[in-house]
Amino acid sequence: IKDLNAKGEKGNYELSVANALWSQKGYGFLAEFLELIEAKYGGKLNEVDFITATEAARQTINAWVEKETKDKIKNLIQRGVLNKWTRLVLTNAIYFKGNWARQFKEENTREAAFTLLSGEKVDTPMMNQTAEFNYMEAEDFQGLELPYVDDELSMIILLPKEIDGLRGFEETLTTENFSQWLARFRKRKVIVSVPKFKMTCQFSLADVLRQMGMKDAFSGAADFSGMNGKRDLFISAVIHKAYVDVNEEGTEAAAATAVVVGITAVRPEKIPVFRADHPFLFLIRDNDSGSILFIGRMMNPRT
Repeated sequence: IKDLNAKGEKGNYELSVANALWSQKGYGFLAEFLELIEAKYGGKLNEVDFITATEAARQTINAWVEKETKDKIKNLIQRGVLNKWTRLVLTNAIYFKGNWARQFKEENTREAAFTLLSGEKVDTPMMNQTAEFNYMEAEDFQGLELPYVDDELSMIILLPKEIDGLRGFEETLTTENFSQWLARFRKRKVIVSVPKFKMTCQFSLADVLRQMGMKDAFSGAADFSGMNGKRDLFISAVIHKAYVDVNEEGTEAAAATAVVVGITAVRPEKIPVFRADHPFLFLIRDNDSGSILFIGRMMNPRT
C-alpha cells in the first residue's frame, strides 16, 4: 500500500489507498490486533459511538470515504446497516485518476452500436485510434493493454469474440490463466474502438463470501478472538461501492469497501481490429507489483 501511495505522489497520476477502523468507544480490542492492522494495512483506529449515536457514526464514516475517494463514493453505508450492536467497521478506499499514454482524439469519437447480452443494441460514443499497443488473441477472446502515462499502470481489456460470450469467459478467469494471457501480449499496431463509459455500482459481498466458504464468519460460530480475546464477534455486513469513468483523456476510478462487525446477538500480419462493441471485462493493474486495483465488467455503457 505504501508503494502504491508513493507512486501516486509523483504527480503523473493520482492514486491513493486508505484503510481505517471505526470502533465502539471504550471497546477492548487487543493492542496486538491494532498494531498489526496499522503495520500491514496502514489502518488507523477511530472511536465512534454506535450505541447511542449510530447515525452520527454512520455520517462520520461516510464522510471519511467521500474525502478519500475525492467525493466519488458517497453514502457507502446506508441507514439501517449499523445499530447499537455494531462494534467495529473496517473501511477501505481507493482512488485513481490517470491519463492514457496515448490519448484518444475527441474528433475520432463517434456514435456506434453496442450490443447487449440480450441482443439489444444501444448507441454509445466509441473512442477510436490506430496505434501500437500490447495485444493478444486467443481462440475465443482478444486482449488489449491501454497504458497510462509512464506505463506504471495499465487498463487490460479482455473481450470475448462472441457477443454473448462473457459469462462463459468469466469462468476461465483464474490467476494462473490471467498470468499466462499476459505473457502472450505482444506490441503491435492495432485498430482500437472502445466505448466511453461511466459507471457506479454498489452491492453486498456477504452472500458472495458465504458461497466462497466464509459461512462461519457471519454467524455465532465465528472466531475473531484474535481481535478482542473473546468469541463474541461476527461479520454482519460487507458493502462495496465502485465508480469508474473512462474517456478520451484517461480513467477516473474509485472504490470503497466496508466490513461491519457486530457482537453476537500470435496471427497473420494484417492489422488486428479490437472493437469492444459488446460486453467485456476490464482491469486496472499496477505493472510493477502485478496488483489488480480495479476489476469490472462493462455490460451497458449507457447505464
